[in-house]
Amino acid sequence: MGVDRVLQMIGLSAKAGKVKSGEFAVEQSVKANKAYLVIVASDASDNSKKSYSDMCAYYDVPLFFYGNKETLGACVGKEFRASVAIMDENLAKAVADKIQLSADMMEDK
Repeated sequence: MGVDRVLQMIGLSAKAGKVKSGEFAVEQSVKANKAYLVIVASDASDNSKKSYSDMCAYYDVPLFFYGNKETLGACVGKEFRASVAIMDENLAKAVADKIQLSADMMEDK
């Protein structure tokens, strides 16, 4: 597939200081209404996925399941990360658009 544009966008957001990663930081940013998008690794536990789904639904924050813990962590310059939150509205929209585009392309195959 080549270069993953979604992970590149998350990496750019991280370099701009607009990403929180890790369970506690993501939860804090969502509850403080500072997160515009939450991305959870596809290989996160079912418990984690449900917890994020419930929290994001309650606080009305878009949520996507994308990548895995290793790729999510690597793109923000950390070890494994099960979740990241994007703290900038425009970057969040761009990342969400890329994820949607990527999902649409997968369906077309």
